[in-house]
Amino acid sequence: MNTNAIRTFRFFLNSFHVNFRPVPGGLTALAILTFLLFILPSCDRHTHDVIITNGLIYDGRGGSPFPGGVAVRDGRITHVGELPDGLSAPEMIDAGGLAVAPGFINILSWANVPLLHDGRSMSNIMQGVTLEVMGEGWSMGPLSEEMAIERERDQGDITYDVAWRTLGEYLEHLEERGVSTNVASFVGATTVRIYILGHEDRSPAPDELERMQELVREAMREGAMGLGTALIYAPAWYAGTDELIALAAAAAEYGGVYATHLRSEGDRFLEAVEEMLQIAEATGIAAHIHHLKAAGTGNWHKIDEVIERVEQARRDGLDVTANMYMYTAASTQLTAVVPPWAREGGRRAMIERFENPVIRAEIIREMERPDPDWENFFQMVSSPDDITLVGFRSDELQRFVGWSLAEIAELRGTDPAETVLDLITEDNSGISSVYHLMSEENVERQVQLPWMTFGSDGGSIAAEGVFLNSNPHPRAYGNFARLLGHYVRDLGLVSLEDAVHRLTAFPARILGIDQDRGLLKEGFHADLVVFDPAEIRDHATFDDPHHYATGVRFVLVNGVTVLREGEHTGAMPGRFVRGPGWQAGR
Repeated sequence: MNTNAIRTFRFFLNSFHVNFRPVPGGLTALAILTFLLFILPSCDRHTHDVIITNGLIYDGRGGSPFPGGVAVRDGRITHVGELPDGLSAPEMIDAGGLAVAPGFINILSWANVPLLHDGRSMSNIMQGVTLEVMGEGWSMGPLSEEMAIERERDQGDITYDVAWRTLGEYLEHLEERGVSTNVASFVGATTVRIYILGHEDRSPAPDELERMQELVREAMREGAMGLGTALIYAPAWYAGTDELIALAAAAAEYGGVYATHLRSEGDRFLEAVEEMLQIAEATGIAAHIHHLKAAGTGNWHKIDEVIERVEQARRDGLDVTANMYMYTAASTQLTAVVPPWAREGGRRAMIERFENPVIRAEIIREMERPDPDWENFFQMVSSPDDITLVGFRSDELQRFVGWSLAEIAELRGTDPAETVLDLITEDNSGISSVYHLMSEENVERQVQLPWMTFGSDGGSIAAEGVFLNSNPHPRAYGNFARLLGHYVRDLGLVSLEDAVHRLTAFPARILGIDQDRGLLKEGFHADLVVFDPAEIRDHATFDDPHHYATGVRFVLVNGVTVLREGEHTGAMPGRFVRGPGWQAGR
């Protein structure tokens, strides 16, 4: 019985007590019986929490939109389309012909630390995102005591207590603190490897591999979506294919997904795709490619062969999908230009190598020569002008936010490769950077692929406070609005109904949560977005990224209005969305 029904019940009984006081017993019993048989069903049927009317419904299935509304009660959708007469709610939203859709799923999010500082998830709520899926290679658990100490020691602008040890505990911690979006995560293969092997460049012994598999199983039982890898980075780079097959097999036991930042998106792009397919074939696991792209001018043409290889695998029965972001620049750490062997042992060991003249010279030689055996970002860009440094830890280096590597090297009078090692040493961090290395033609080709969904590969942040200390990639503020505004409306590459499908029901299916999420359907969780297809657009740029997207009017998460007329309400109704392996009371 909902709150409004209880109030009506009490009012009804009170009325009978007043009017029929001389013989209250029998008449009160009659009143109760009448209420239960006739009035209570009416109260439940006609009382809701939120009702949206006069919308154009894009239900997530990919079909043509239809006029109607959506009724929400107790966090779930009760009606979609033509609403019955007599429905009422304390919040009535007149959509005025705007699009009404399921909330968008950000299948590749780095919101894990930003949400610990600001749970409002501003930059993504403003775009209609209602679920953040994290865990590309690294995840917030499992953590050993040593890893927890390291995480607290190496924090930047955002500081927080590491009050959890497992991945499930982290996601529960977010929910308890308060978060506006729903949250989910893959378990990171890198995190599992560090837990057992540290930052060493070696293969696990059989007993160590079994322990790593058990960590994956435990995360899956806690609700992880699957196994995430990011294979261009150390120590993930040190993992062999057999190790990845073993960990993927553990995730597959629970219906998980193998989501991977491929070992190469450049010179060994094709080989990296084959490795992913080998893992999928060996384990039967569904495979998902994070931020599919061909990186570096000399590799742009390879996208055609990769697309054909994936589509052939799909025809052969493998469940292979991908996501992308809507920009021609990548963003990662400046340490991505350093050879993997030089990163062994973690940041402190790496910086010690920088300070050894002989080793330093060898590192620079490898940075400056083409080498297809590792993903050399220094070689994939056309010049140091195409590397922009956007986030420093040191106050003294903050003035270089937004400068290119070429500009800093020129000011300092040092070679660009030398400048990289100097800056990493001085900042004692990886240094967030943007690399301009992709093709707009490929972006336009990829957005049309039916097996493509979308992820920002960025944080969900606010245009205020500590977030202004760095210049993030604009995808953090504009990825989904850019898809719907520029690529759907302006270029017409994809229909709006197809784009909505690939932002909602399709990623829900990939993640195995489509039994009650991803559609506007009776009984489903009430995650909804109301937006103006004619006005939705991104405003963030590489030079000036801290601008929210516009055009989204209302966002509901679990039936609670988080965005109203484009303004955040302060509500924190987000929940930990658990994957298919979750075991209650484990």
